[in-house]
Amino acid sequence: MIGNKRPEASIGSYLSDFVFGGIDGAITTFAVVAGVTGASLSPTIVLILGFANLFADGFLMAVGNYLSTKSRKEFAEKVRKSEEHSVHHTPDEEREEIREIYSDKGFSGRQLREAVDIITADKEVWVDTMMKDEFGILEDHTSPLRSGAVTFVSFNTIGLIPLLAYVVSYFVPEISGKTFELSVVLTSVALFIVGSVKARVVDTKWYVAGTETFLVGGAAAAIAYIVGYLLKGLA
Repeated sequence: MIGNKRPEASIGSYLSDFVFGGIDGAITTFAVVAGVTGASLSPTIVLILGFANLFADGFLMAVGNYLSTKSRKEFAEKVRKSEEHSVHHTPDEEREEIREIYSDKGFSGRQLREAVDIITADKEVWVDTMMKDEFGILEDHTSPLRSGAVTFVSFNTIGLIPLLAYVVSYFVPEISGKTFELSVVLTSVALFIVGSVKARVVDTKWYVAGTETFLVGGAAAAIAYIVGYLLKGLA
């Protein structure tokens, strides 16, 4: 990276926040729906617990993502400042470290000298190289606040889908007897679609990622339903 301008995060940088927030939102909310249905409780309870879970868990996930992103950035900045100080005050030692790094990569002779000269000619490139090759740090240029916001919006938007049938049933009473079945269908489609998008993050085939996410969500819902069914006598 040459020059003093720091790169900004692209939209793609927030894709993983959206995908994983959406998956967690759909799975956790549908688990609540399945558990309450398994316990044979009323649709009103589904909505109360579902929305409570939706907003509370969405907030916690967003805060957690914000704090973790912020911590990574602060740590990287601390290491960067330390390396900048070393490059400024002990350049010979830092130059030798660059030489060792590139020697380990297979450079030698003239190629090694040229590589060292090119890298150490720009202090920002020099520091970037030290951070990546000495400390294994790839700086994250995403905004912690935006990451948290994307997670919250995604969690609540996708997480709302399992509750849609129950919300609509209040206005269309004819479907009240099929709300759980409709919720299963809507959630399954949502999980598969978001899982397919996840393929761009985890670098796999879209249908594999979609099916995997669908199966994981289904397993979580099945567990919640069984637990609710076994404990329904307590309600």
